[in-house]
Amino acid sequence: MRAGWSGSAQKLDGIQCAKEIKADLAARVEKLKAAGKNCYLATILVGDDPASATYVKHKHEDCVEIGLASRRVDLPQDASQDAVLAEIAALNEDPNCVGFIVQLPLPEQIDTARIIAAIDPEKDADGLHPMNLGKLVASLSGPLDFPAPCTPRACLELLKWGGVPLEGANICMVGNGMTVGRSFGLLASRVQPGATVTTCHIGTRNLAEHTRVADIVISAVGVPGLITADMIKPGAAVLDVGISRVQNPQTGKFQLTGDVADGVDEVAAWLSPNPGGIGPMTRALLIVNVVEAAERL
Repeated sequence: MRAGWSGSAQKLDGIQCAKEIKADLAARVEKLKAAGKNCYLATILVGDDPASATYVKHKHEDCVEIGLASRRVDLPQDASQDAVLAEIAALNEDPNCVGFIVQLPLPEQIDTARIIAAIDPEKDADGLHPMNLGKLVASLSGPLDFPAPCTPRACLELLKWGGVPLEGANICMVGNGMTVGRSFGLLASRVQPGATVTTCHIGTRNLAEHTRVADIVISAVGVPGLITADMIKPGAAVLDVGISRVQNPQTGKFQLTGDVADGVDEVAAWLSPNPGGIGPMTRALLIVNVVEAAERL
């Protein structure tokens, strides 16, 4: 995306949309407190990965902003799997903890799948527990009554907020990871009438043939500049979800950059930047999962 947003695309501003979501959440948290529900969000961070530490830090700042209590559990890089499981068990048993996350990625000595499966499904703030993903498969329509994956949900909420037509849309999801690509299609199919989602990945042959016919392109691969202007249909909506740390050759400093290359804003009708797009929205939707869990109690 060009500096100064030189193109004609409407900016899908995740920062502003998240701000509006958090304003609504603040009012809902006050109602919970008035009803005697003094709940909190917890995070478990293993190690000192800079990106993970920053995400967790921002998450607790979000909680302060909306008046929701929170608790941090920080474990060393060499923490054992049993140590992580013990913290999960304690949070599962705490009635005041209505939702928590184990920040990913985890160190190599820890089995991520086992860790996620150990979380109480009703307290699964990330929406990644196998039971919640199974409910997503079985749930065809209607309000969500279980935690849903945050980033796919954030994508849909940002598209709706920006006025992007979703009913019957042809969507190309580039990326098939657990946190975004695999579950996005399940959420998008709940739109009535449902959108058609094509899930691609970095190894897809002739990727541009799929993106050029899509009304909406979402890239969540983590390959800088993967999606170029010639891969986008004029008037499409583009969400830049993938993120990478790239070293600036002039300054030597590392900076965050997305999958979408410069110039896409001159072809697309809507574009979500990265940073400043889906990142703030993902954090907001995680808190939505927590507040909804508290409201179901």
